[in-house]
Amino acid sequence: QEQLVESGGGSVQVGGSLRLSCAATGRIFSINRMAWYRQAPGKQRELVAAVTSGGSTDYADSVKGRFTISRDNAKNTVYLQMNTLKPEDTAVYYCNAEIRRSGIIRYQDYWGQGTQVTVSS
Repeated sequence: QEQLVESGGGSVQVGGSLRLSCAATGRIFSINRMAWYRQAPGKQRELVAAVTSGGSTDYADSVKGRFTISRDNAKNTVYLQMNTLKPEDTAVYYCNAEIRRSGIIRYQDYWGQGTQVTVSS
């Protein structure tokens, strides 16, 4: 069964850094877009960053210049390097990927289980 397994969350002080990883496992033929979303308490889930299979990236304005998304296609893994963290970055971070399974024509949307990031002052 295909799934996204996240790691790397935790607690950090203001100005610190964290690196999130998300590995896609299962019978995967190809992966299109991969992305990170986050959801803070009482707020809607929002896009943080996305990367296409060709390497094009997109970022939320709030994280530009501080976060970097990257992917290793050979490992079916996407990363989110988060620097200069702020208290407002505190949220549950979710990995998202458009995956085409082996033997299936269309791409399907998959989500990770979420990983908590807490930034304290």
